[in-house]
Amino acid sequence: MDLTEGIKNIIFDFGGVVINLDINLTIDEFKKLGIDDFEEFYNQHKQELWFDKFDTGRISGHQFVMQIKKYLPDTVSESQIIRAWNAMLLDFPVPRASLLKELRKHYRTFLLSNTNEIHVDYYFRLLNEWYGIHDMSDFFEREYYSFMIGKRKPDPETFMHILDENHLRAEETLFIDDTLQHVEGARKCGVRAYHLQEPETILDIFNKKN
Repeated sequence: MDLTEGIKNIIFDFGGVVINLDINLTIDEFKKLGIDDFEEFYNQHKQELWFDKFDTGRISGHQFVMQIKKYLPDTVSESQIIRAWNAMLLDFPVPRASLLKELRKHYRTFLLSNTNEIHVDYYFRLLNEWYGIHDMSDFFEREYYSFMIGKRKPDPETFMHILDENHLRAEETLFIDDTLQHVEGARKCGVRAYHLQEPETILDIFNKKN
């Protein structure tokens, strides 16, 4: 079946779907700073409770940095920690940006990201420097960041929040994410969900359709 048959709404994950992301770069940077087992604290499939608190806005960026600082030598600065934390955030390929603008004309499109204030502040500064982009309104009707809404994937409540707030029918909604557990969370709500796996990108999905 055509992935978009009967679909009127598309919810996109951000890191790894819209923009390129490499968590290993952040893990490597923290190893250089002195945390040899950083992947035990944080990876795509699990993370410590204080990462979850940061992602849902229950602790501030400063509190998060201070938590990480406990595991590092005293000589490591807050700016070094922030730089290492942001290392995973990569480019926003122009072809993807063009595709999203085109899809916005034909579907109601939304962004849903498990993310935090440090990443969002940093990445929007980059987007402004690179492309003069101040927000994502050219690409999405609304953006949902976990630290702002107090909910995160794969909790079904997160998806229901978007569906209810925008009066979307689950069976008419497609969700695209590169993490299987998030896809499974969306499916529990009746949303049609697609697990995007490297090297495939959203360009491949919609080029196949076309």
